[in-house]
Amino acid sequence: MKSRTWARLTATTALLSVSLGVWGSLPSEVKAQSGQQAVDAPKFEVDPYWPKPLPDRWVIASVGGVCVDAQDHLFTVNRDNLTPLELKTATLSPAVTEFDPDGNLVNSWGNRDLLPTRLHGCFVDYQGNVWIGGNEDGIFQKYSHDGSKMLLQIGTKGRFDTSDGTMTGAPMNSSHTLLNCPASIAVDPTNGDVYIADGYGNRRVVVFDSAGHFLRQWGRQGTVDEVDAGVGGVFLKVVHCVVIGNDGLVYVCDRLGGRIEVFDKMGNFRRNILVESKTGRLTGIGSAFWLGFSRDPAQKFMYVGDGSDAEIRILDRVTGNAVSSFGRPGNTVGAFGVIHTLAVNSRGDLIVGDSGNGRRIQMWRLIR
Repeated sequence: MKSRTWARLTATTALLSVSLGVWGSLPSEVKAQSGQQAVDAPKFEVDPYWPKPLPDRWVIASVGGVCVDAQDHLFTVNRDNLTPLELKTATLSPAVTEFDPDGNLVNSWGNRDLLPTRLHGCFVDYQGNVWIGGNEDGIFQKYSHDGSKMLLQIGTKGRFDTSDGTMTGAPMNSSHTLLNCPASIAVDPTNGDVYIADGYGNRRVVVFDSAGHFLRQWGRQGTVDEVDAGVGGVFLKVVHCVVIGNDGLVYVCDRLGGRIEVFDKMGNFRRNILVESKTGRLTGIGSAFWLGFSRDPAQKFMYVGDGSDAEIRILDRVTGNAVSSFGRPGNTVGAFGVIHTLAVNSRGDLIVGDSGNGRRIQMWRLIR
C-alpha cells in the first residue's frame, strides 16, 4: 500500500515539475494572456447597426476625432479625403456630425474653410462646448454645442511654431501663442485650463487658461535610448493624446514611444504605462494612439487604442498591467484599419474612430 502511494506521489511531483518547466519556457505574451484570465475585465461586443444610415448619400471620410457630451451624444470630426469613386457617386459629409445614443444623426455643421486643416481631435468640455483641432494647422478652436458660434481660437490659422512660421520650418517647441500641428485637447473641469498635445510638429504638452493665455508647457523631442530607458517628459514621435483622469493626473500618449506618460498638472513626471507592440516601430506609426477610462469613479480600467496592432488594449489603470484586448486588422465588422481615436460614453460603451482603410465609426457595447 505504501509503495503504491509513494509511486502516485512521485508521478504527481514529476508531472508538476514538467508543467512548471513548460510554463517557464512559454513566451511572455502567453504568460500575460494566461494572467489576464484571472481578472474580471470588461467585455465588449460590436453593434453592427450603429450609427444609422446617413442621409443624402453622405459618406464620412477618415475620422479625425470622436468625443461625447454629457447626454451621450457623439460628435465626429470628419476629413475630406473621399476616394475617387466616392467623389463621383457620393457626397462628402459635413465636417462635424452629431449622433444621439441610438445612432440617429441629430445635427451637422462646420465651415471647412474656417475649421483647422486636416481635422484631428475633438473634446466636449464640462460646459458643453466642442473643441476641434487640426494636425496640419496651428490652431484649436472652441465652438458652441450646436456649432453656431466659434467662441475661442488658440493659435493663428496657417502660422506655426517653427523657425519660419511655416509647417515645414524647424520646430521651435516654445511659442506662447502659436501651435505646431496639434493632435488632442483636454479641458480641466475644475478651472477651465486647456491642455493641448502639440505633438505632430512640436513635442510638448502646452497649457492655456480658459481665455487662451499661456500658462506653462513641458516635453521635448526624445531619443530611442531615452524612451527605452523610461525617461519621462520626452516624446519619440507624435504627442498624440492628452486626457485628465479623475485622479487629477494628466495621461499623455507617446505614440511611437509605445507608452502613456503620466504627469501631474504642473508637468512633473510620475510614471510610464507601457503599450507594448510587435509592430509599432516596425510600421513607423506606433502603438499608443488614444486612451479612455472606464466610467466607474475610480476609473479602474484604461482603454488604449493600439493603432499599429489594430486592437484595443484593456489595462489596469493603477498598475498599468494588460488584462485583456480585443480587435484585429481588417475591414469587416469588428475589425480595425487604424484605431485613431476613441471615446467612452456614460454607459461604458466604446466608440472607435477609424482613420485607416475602414474609415468608419464603430460602437462597442459594454456587455459585462
